[in-house]
Amino acid sequence: MDLKSEAPTAGPETLPRKRLSRRATLIGGLIAVVALTGTGWLAWRLTHPAADASTAAPGGGARRGPPATTVGVATAERASIPILLDALGTVTPQATVKVRPQVSGVLQKVLFKEGQMLRAGELMATIDPRQFELALQQASGQRQRDEAQLDSARVTLQRFRTLLDQDSIARQEVDSQAALVKQLEGTVVIDKANEGAARLNLGYTRVVAPVSGRVGLRAVDVGNVVNPSDANGIATITQVTPIDVVFSIPQDQVGELQQAVSAGTVMKVTALDRTRSGTLDTGVFASLDNQIDTTTGTVKAKARFANSKLTLFPSQFVNVQLLVRTIDNAVVVPVTAVRLGSSGDYVYVLNAAERTVSLRPVKRGPATVDKIVIASGLQVGERVITEGADRLKDGARVVLPGDAPGGGGRAAGARRPQGAASAPLSDARAPAGAARPQASASATAGTPAVAAQTPAAAAAATTPPSVQQRQRFLDQVKDDPEALARRQALLAQIDRGDPAALARWQQIMERRRQGAPAQAQ
Repeated sequence: MDLKSEAPTAGPETLPRKRLSRRATLIGGLIAVVALTGTGWLAWRLTHPAADASTAAPGGGARRGPPATTVGVATAERASIPILLDALGTVTPQATVKVRPQVSGVLQKVLFKEGQMLRAGELMATIDPRQFELALQQASGQRQRDEAQLDSARVTLQRFRTLLDQDSIARQEVDSQAALVKQLEGTVVIDKANEGAARLNLGYTRVVAPVSGRVGLRAVDVGNVVNPSDANGIATITQVTPIDVVFSIPQDQVGELQQAVSAGTVMKVTALDRTRSGTLDTGVFASLDNQIDTTTGTVKAKARFANSKLTLFPSQFVNVQLLVRTIDNAVVVPVTAVRLGSSGDYVYVLNAAERTVSLRPVKRGPATVDKIVIASGLQVGERVITEGADRLKDGARVVLPGDAPGGGGRAAGARRPQGAASAPLSDARAPAGAARPQASASATAGTPAVAAQTPAAAAAATTPPSVQQRQRFLDQVKDDPEALARRQALLAQIDRGDPAALARWQQIMERRRQGAPAQAQ
């Protein structure tokens, strides 16, 4: 066996590798770290352009923390808040009378007009009275006849008593004559009653209004035979002055209303129309029902209105506002300022100097349509956030509407950068003509950065944005409605030729040329 044939052949694969020096290893690792860092930074810049724009300062410098939120504010003030109870009511007349004839006969005259206002006792119609006049005469004649018989019997009774005293007549005859006198006295009483009934029936031929009010449409015409059994009668009278409104109130309010009524408080009630925009009439609270409706949990109440202008019509549906009481000198804020959290109600109070907000727990009171009473936790004069509070937290920075660029607010001026950015802004806001080059020259003399600006850049800064620039400018913040609205407002100001807006656009273009992202307007 040849051992030499199995010996390994020396080749390039079997040569020993040259070991790297320690310095080369450190340099290679440093290069790898730098490459990884640069790759990560580039990826972050590509995926977070809007964040860079939103965190840029108005003058081109960076600022710390999340971007400030534009909010609306209101001031807590003292006011008298009326506590109103709203309900739906039905106009109900105090009296509704269907006028029916009391006697039967032919309708002779109709003396009213449909829809006329009548007074109580006013003549409405007449029925043919002739038969009732004859009946009255008959009853009167019968009464007179019976009265004559009674007088004759009384004279006879007196004569019999005289004879009885002389013992010239039997007592039985005297007693019989006395009974006859009493019988005739009863007959005369009946005759008088019959005569009164006949006179009353004659009076019923004159149909008069039983109550004051508006008469409705008549149900019969002249010449018709009317009688007391007619279902429709002659007409219907509805009392409209004064008039009541019946409405329902929640059972939780019954105790407070009863206390007010017991104390003699006059509670004002206002009747509104269907749209709640017009006031029909003003009245007072009258009374409560004696039991609660278990199906609805409400109690019927009644208010009384003078209705002097006849604006309330029977069976009309109206909106009712009951003034239960008035809270005087209460601390009030807009309803939108109070928010509900896990720990209760709270508001955001504005710290004007720092342009930050503080979360303040409060205790709410009664509320109206647009105002709410703050029972505790807030003082008069403090400013609270009313709009944009859903994006805030305790200590967050805010921007007021007057602080926006071009709005002349204090915060905008405080954040305006110095040096290079201030000179173009002053130049852009300078009036047209000879004054504008003088302002630019003076600013350039004190600021080297402006002096180094190229003529092409200066021309581009004063040029209004093109259609493509406008589109790119808006597309950058299309997912942020507030930033999009601010940028649209800036472009609108530029279209109107606002020099402050042109200066703002100059700042944005300058930062883009220097490689910094534009601020989200």
